[in-house]
Amino acid sequence: MNKITKTEPEWQAQLDDIQYQVTRKHATEPAWSGKYATNKDSGIYNCVCCGEALFDSVTKYESGSGWPSFYAPITETIVETTVDKSFGMVRTEAHCAKCDAHLGHIFDDGPDPTGLRYCMNSASLNLVIKNNKSD
Repeated sequence: MNKITKTEPEWQAQLDDIQYQVTRKHATEPAWSGKYATNKDSGIYNCVCCGEALFDSVTKYESGSGWPSFYAPITETIVETTVDKSFGMVRTEAHCAKCDAHLGHIFDDGPDPTGLRYCMNSASLNLVIKNNKSD
């Protein structure tokens, strides 16, 4: 996979303020404030920075956390992880493998079949709704 790299001014020009703060500066949107926290539409959640498909809505579930949660990404390699030791905690940070956008964190309190909770920021995602019409 070819990595996408841009300068900070290029990212700032492409993203709105909350998207930039979350994806490039590792901020976290407040719980229940993101547009996908309770969204139930069917579709594919893409990276807001590079458009890479990250999560399918079939893996989305209501975790009660206030952030969109998934039990698995579309592929094992599209979401990479690093250790995040900020705020006096040790957490697993999730980021887009293609552009290094900060997505959120991964916890081990999710449902079967993975037992994982990919707790993502809505600001890092763009939902492409599936067309459910049969013509």
